[in-house]
Amino acid sequence: MTLATLAEVLQPALKQGYAVAGLVTLGWEDMRAYVAAAEAEGAPVILQAGPGCRAHTPLPVLGAMFRYLGERAAVPVVAHLDHGYTLEECKEAIDSGFTSVMFDGSRKPLAQNIAETAEIVALAHAAGVSCEGEIGFVGYAGGADSDGTIPEEAAQFARDTGVDAMAVSVGNVHLQTDASGGLDEARIGQIAALTDVPLVIHGGSGVPAAQRAALARQTPICKFNIGTELRMAFGTALRNAVNSDPDRFDRVEILKDTHDPLVAATRQVIRAFGAPRQESRA
Repeated sequence: MTLATLAEVLQPALKQGYAVAGLVTLGWEDMRAYVAAAEAEGAPVILQAGPGCRAHTPLPVLGAMFRYLGERAAVPVVAHLDHGYTLEECKEAIDSGFTSVMFDGSRKPLAQNIAETAEIVALAHAAGVSCEGEIGFVGYAGGADSDGTIPEEAAQFARDTGVDAMAVSVGNVHLQTDASGGLDEARIGQIAALTDVPLVIHGGSGVPAAQRAALARQTPICKFNIGTELRMAFGTALRNAVNSDPDRFDRVEILKDTHDPLVAATRQVIRAFGAPRQESRA
C-alpha cells in the first residue's frame, strides 16, 4: 500500500530540494496514466480532484478510484481534494478516503480565511489527513484577476492555521494554455524568508518549464499543480485516435490510444521537478 498524505510527500521535497506534481484529473484514463508515469519515473505523485472533476463524478467514487490506484502503486500516491470551498465538502472528501484536502478561502477576508482554514486543518489532522490552504487569490486566464500574496499575511496564515502546505499567488494564473508567463521570484523569496511551510503553485501549466525546474530546486515551492498542459496532451491524443479510423466507434478502444502519449507527456512534467528516484514500495 503506497497511499500517502500530502505532508508525507512534501516534507522530503522541502528538505531535499525538489517538487512533487499535483496532477488535475478528470477521469479514469488520466488518473491511470499519471500513476503509470510516476512509477516509470520512480517519483511520488498527487492525484487531484478539482471542482470540474467533482461536477462529473461524485467524491465517494473519486476517492475509491484514487485509493484503488494508490494501494497498488509502486510509488507514493496522494489522494487530494483540490479547491474545496466548504467544510462540508472537505469532510465528505475525508470520509471518502482522500488523504489530503485543499480548502480555498482565498477570496475571503484574511481573518475569515484563517479561521475557516484552521477549523478544516483541525478536522483533517484528527483524521490523519493533510490540509493545504491558499493565501492571496490565483486568478484565471480570461477570467478573474489575481490578487498577489502579501508576504507578511502569508506568514500569519501559515502560523495561525497550521496548514501542511500553502498555495500562493505570485504571478501564476489558472487555465493558461501557454507558458508565456513567469513567476515573481522576488515575492517568492520574501514569502520563503518568513515561513518554512511548503509552498504550492496553482496554475503551473502557465509557468515556463525551466523556471518550474529551477524553483523546485532552489525555493520552498514543493508542489506545482499541472492541469491544462496535460489536458491539452490528452485532447491531442484523443483527437488523433478518433481521426485515425472514422469507422471505429468503441470508446474503450479509442481511449486506449490516449494512454501512451499521456504517460509520455506526464513523465516529462514529473522528471523536471527533480525528485530522486525511489525504490519500489509495492
